[in-house]
Amino acid sequence: MQTTDTMEQSPPKEGLHKKQKEIMNVENTKAQMRKGVLEYCILSILNGHDKYASEILETLKDAKMLVVEGTIYPLLTRLKNAGLLNYRWEESTSGPPRKYYTLTETGKIFLKELDTTWDELRKATNLVTNSKNS
Repeated sequence: MQTTDTMEQSPPKEGLHKKQKEIMNVENTKAQMRKGVLEYCILSILNGHDKYASEILETLKDAKMLVVEGTIYPLLTRLKNAGLLNYRWEESTSGPPRKYYTLTETGKIFLKELDTTWDELRKATNLVTNSKNS
């Protein structure tokens, strides 16, 4: 016969399953991972190439980085305010003038640091995630 102490110790399975779903929201985690590398990707896109926001968005979309305009413009402004980017206006043959972004010297140095950090992080992550298959 089971005592009440034993019955209280095992949580109801339905409640646990619902809680696990709330905690383990895969889409939220994936979005956070993308946000974490977005700044690095934008700086990399601009390395050696001046681009306007639509070109940056297109490059990110081609790489399957799902980003909307509402995300990229504040990020470009933040990177500019941090001294990592500059911009210039250029006339366009097909519409209004375009704002072209370019890396500053500080931005280039910052990107080199991020390159090193990304390489170290990638290697460490690969070691950890590949070891589970051994």
